[in-house]
Amino acid sequence: MMRTLFLQPPSFDGFDGGAGSRYQAKREIKSFWYPTWLAQPAALVPGSRLIDAPPARMGMEPILEDVKNRDLVIMHTSTPSFGSDVKVAQMLKDANPAIKIGMVGAKVAVQPEESLLKGAPIDFVARNEFDFTIKEIAEGRPWSEVDGISYRTEAGEIVHNRDRAMIENMDSLPFVTEVYKRDLRIEDYFIGYLMHPYISIYTGRGCKSRCTFCLWPQTVGGHHYRTRSPEHVAAEIKLAKQYFPQVKEFFFDDDTFTDDLPRAEAIAKELGKLGVTWSCNAKANVPRKTLEVLKANGLRLLLVGYESGNQQILHNIKKGMRVETAREFTKNCHELGIKIHGTFILGLPGETKETIQETIRFAREINPHTLQVSLAAPYPGTFLHKQATENGWLDESNAELIDENGVQIAPLHYPHLSHTEIFQSVEEFYRKFYFRAPKIAAIVNEMVRSPQMMKRRLREGVEFFQFLRDRRVA
Repeated sequence: MMRTLFLQPPSFDGFDGGAGSRYQAKREIKSFWYPTWLAQPAALVPGSRLIDAPPARMGMEPILEDVKNRDLVIMHTSTPSFGSDVKVAQMLKDANPAIKIGMVGAKVAVQPEESLLKGAPIDFVARNEFDFTIKEIAEGRPWSEVDGISYRTEAGEIVHNRDRAMIENMDSLPFVTEVYKRDLRIEDYFIGYLMHPYISIYTGRGCKSRCTFCLWPQTVGGHHYRTRSPEHVAAEIKLAKQYFPQVKEFFFDDDTFTDDLPRAEAIAKELGKLGVTWSCNAKANVPRKTLEVLKANGLRLLLVGYESGNQQILHNIKKGMRVETAREFTKNCHELGIKIHGTFILGLPGETKETIQETIRFAREINPHTLQVSLAAPYPGTFLHKQATENGWLDESNAELIDENGVQIAPLHYPHLSHTEIFQSVEEFYRKFYFRAPKIAAIVNEMVRSPQMMKRRLREGVEFFQFLRDRRVA
């Protein structure tokens, strides 16, 4: 077995581009996701180690020391961080010229040849779902026999092996919490809308929805929702409770946990027996009866991708959602006491100055507990990227999706709507949503009732205003 290091390398200060993050950029409030996509193969490789440098605030020195005693390094990369990650890979090669370096993630999954050509120190990339791919390489199997990789031969030739079959039996994967306990400090991970400390895991992969912008289903996870059994999920949560008694909340990071309603209810009932508080990603179409079951069994919050308040834009991005359905769903959540963190995206196809204002009005009307406003990001491998390239909406100068400081830029523009107008609308959205008397009163009330929440919200407030200042400078 090769001595293997799984690495999320140092990057921009505050960059939450970890292997579980959906938007690889600095956020308005500093947050760190668990590197679950790295922890999963790490759980399959005995004697491995996982280093997640950004949340641990780790520089290169200890990593370069560690790599001297390694045979293999697996790095997670992304479109925004790829250039920086290649530089890190070269530093690892300089410290240990004999080491083999492989990269994983959506970026290399859809651009394997380009990634190898632009990344001289990279020996191979693993395409698509890579858990057992990495296990076979760590076991020393000849690369010519490993499905799902593209690699550089000793002669410098790039070879693409056949694709690896997707994992259907998700219960065959070991628990990632074993790796969390071994290698991570859970207090390093925090997200503004989740209780702290929290733990995030996947109960399944893939998403039935066809949203044109969404990265993971179109690159790594697929559109077939492959799931773990409720008993398997409950067993891991029970173990996590033993390992981490300080955890306040469990988050299920499946693209859409509510894609399978009977299973969601079955898992909820198992969690209810364990007495845990939990949250998950959901689509804004969950029926009230299911919401009642989830709430009765510990559900606290749903992360919901509304994206837009304009129906035509929702059609354009193949969201498969009616604005009226989302409105009714949100009303039910409010009545049942389920908090919502709503996510919105500005600059999607069909966006105009008028639709931006329509979405802001919609957000204020449905009034989620908290929200996140992102800029449309055409990641390679998505239909949105293909669409933007063919229609001239994406400039080459903006293709990296972030600026030199890791702040998300507005990469798309339209004949009637400029980069600048889309970029500036994010701050307007935040101000119009949060800077109103009822929302301010709700936040103050929340702070008064909890000293811990007061401390947290004050810190987040400082970060939020710093984020706005940084954007204006950009």
